[in-house]
Amino acid sequence: MTHLTPSEFTLTFRREPGTLIVMIGGELDHDTSDDLLDEVSQELRAAPPTPRDVRLDFRELAHIDSSGLTALLMIHRRTNALGATLHLDNRPPHLDRMLQLTNVLDHLTAPPTGTEK
Repeated sequence: MTHLTPSEFTLTFRREPGTLIVMIGGELDHDTSDDLLDEVSQELRAAPPTPRDVRLDFRELAHIDSSGLTALLMIHRRTNALGATLHLDNRPPHLDRMLQLTNVLDHLTAPPTGTEK
């Protein structure tokens, strides 16, 4: 029997003028989704200026489950409240499939609608 080891979850942050870039690698699931949400929230609260764009780069994403999707929805809520646009870059096929099945891709990548509470 072959046992697959889980892919290590990694987050790498980079700031460019007006943009926060988050590189996400490994498995985004029940065990790691809170880490993503907490770390991105902390970066959004960091020293001004608030980014106009938040780019989540999924080039190294191995797996995502419903907890990971929930974290993405919460990140969207927080970026929208700041007036920033969320971008989902380099989506692997399994992420696109989940976003299409749940019908949230357009919601997650829509321009901000204003401050939410």
